[in-house]
Amino acid sequence: MRAVVTGGAGFLGSHLCDRLLAEGHSVVALDNLITGSTDNIAHLGGNESFHFIKHDVTDHIYISGPVDMVLHFASPASPFDYLEHPIHTLKVGSLGTHKALGLAKEKKARFLLASTSEVYGDPLVHPQTEDYWGNVNPVGPRGVYDEAKRFAEAMTMAYRRYHNLDSKIVRIFNTYGPRMRLRDGRALPAFMSQVLENKSLTVFGDGSQTRSFCYVSDLIDGIYRLLMSDQSGPINIGNPDEVSILEVAKEVLAAVGSDNPIEFKELPVDDPKVRRPNIEKARELLEWEPKISRQDGLVQTLDYFKTKISK
Repeated sequence: MRAVVTGGAGFLGSHLCDRLLAEGHSVVALDNLITGSTDNIAHLGGNESFHFIKHDVTDHIYISGPVDMVLHFASPASPFDYLEHPIHTLKVGSLGTHKALGLAKEKKARFLLASTSEVYGDPLVHPQTEDYWGNVNPVGPRGVYDEAKRFAEAMTMAYRRYHNLDSKIVRIFNTYGPRMRLRDGRALPAFMSQVLENKSLTVFGDGSQTRSFCYVSDLIDGIYRLLMSDQSGPINIGNPDEVSILEVAKEVLAAVGSDNPIEFKELPVDDPKVRRPNIEKARELLEWEPKISRQDGLVQTLDYFKTKISK
């Protein structure tokens, strides 16, 4: 089949392109490169089944020829990025989703929306199940991302109900692995870049807030299973192995053999205190669960970051 991946030069989008190509599909990747990078897809340059178009998906999307699948992964996704680009984040979640859905409708293609655990906000239900409506501050600084994704889900469901579009929604929890940017503001790349540059590690608050980190290959496998299934979602894809941010910082130090100090700073506004997916739906409906341990994933990610630090 022929797939269009918006945000195809981003961290997750580029890995998704790899998986689609490995499964025998052809891929058209769209990206305006605000947070993505052609470095992430440089290895696909000679692949005749892959085509890259620099394009902002908040503008009309034109793709010649047939399209079987549209996967909407375009969006700033880290606090650093969506706080630096708040209006574009809202536009890509609203206008961009509308344009991507319009392409899928025009081509009679299957549509998959990359949503996020951030739709749950600072959750009052733990772990988070797909039927939880969330606890989001719409006027807080993180609201530009949270509400953009919540709107994108609503728009996707409207197209499903009104236009009978074959659509799917995946709610992605914290993911890490090669091709993350060193300074994108998320905890793991921040810790890794700091320790590799022999700096103190920055932990916000007292570090007791929790996250659940899923290695990128596990996440992409779950997304692909959803894409090829008859399920519509929303379905949580993430690793339920919950850990505190302070403990992750210590694990990164241990993985490098470093005794660099940990520096504590004020907790950002509306930073979620807990985050852990309930993945029973994914287990039952997709026969999916993560396989790579955090210890193994950290080593593989550190190896990647070492190559970036040395440049």
